[in-house]
Amino acid sequence: MRFGFFGINLGACAQPETAVRVARAVEAAGFDSVWTGEHVVLPDPQAPPSPSPPGTPFLDPAVCLAFVAAHTERIRLATGIIILPQRNPLVLAKEIASVDVLSRGRALLGIGAGYLHQEFRALGIPFERRGERTDEHIDAIRALWTLPKPSYQGEFVSFSGIDAHPRPVQPGGVPIVVGGTSPGALRRAVSRGNGWYGFALDPAASEAALRGLEQARREVERPARLGRLEISVTPPRIDAEGVRRYAELGVDRLVLLGMHPDEARLLRFVDQAAAELLPAAR
Repeated sequence: MRFGFFGINLGACAQPETAVRVARAVEAAGFDSVWTGEHVVLPDPQAPPSPSPPGTPFLDPAVCLAFVAAHTERIRLATGIIILPQRNPLVLAKEIASVDVLSRGRALLGIGAGYLHQEFRALGIPFERRGERTDEHIDAIRALWTLPKPSYQGEFVSFSGIDAHPRPVQPGGVPIVVGGTSPGALRRAVSRGNGWYGFALDPAASEAALRGLEQARREVERPARLGRLEISVTPPRIDAEGVRRYAELGVDRLVLLGMHPDEARLLRFVDQAAAELLPAAR
């Protein structure tokens, strides 16, 4: 099992010096990845289903990961997640390809359909049919990254007679990780994702989601080019016994929740995980 760190662009890590020190500590400790979160805007005052107070700082994921790439050597740089239907897919494809080039092939594109209706409204993006929009955006991004003459014709995205370089360093483009536990998200992971990401799921909820992925495999086709579906989960809390339980379920990566409010506590959290959790996965 591998380990990631969630929160490299928010809270205390929204300060550049802290982000660098935490990312370097994560890399030195043996984690394989750092993950961003995303909200472009938050409701003020905070209102359901918003997860964060309106003053919570979120650095832009691509900008933050490019910055972290310059200060690290090995760790993967993952968006966990970008709210895909809120983005122009061609612009996002350029941003993530740029992160991949600058990091020499370390980018992971985690995406989700989103759930915060206030944010969609503020951005002028329809909340309805965001799932269908997400599917098209994935396909459009892959077309731009992989086709010799990129083109795509859909309901929400259409283009032809264009090209965009540089392409990602990684063959086939940056791996796409689909987040979410709804039936639509699970089908999307099977049919379009290199990986699946479940956020804040305890072992029981993770097991239920994995059963949902098995059901999705019976409902939709998985293209052979996508290979095996890699499973990543952020646990709400974790200890050494929990690591073993997730491993028994077949989870490939635990993305630990680094949401402490100051740098010193974040660095202690990384050290403690390296001492107590990483050895439990061996």
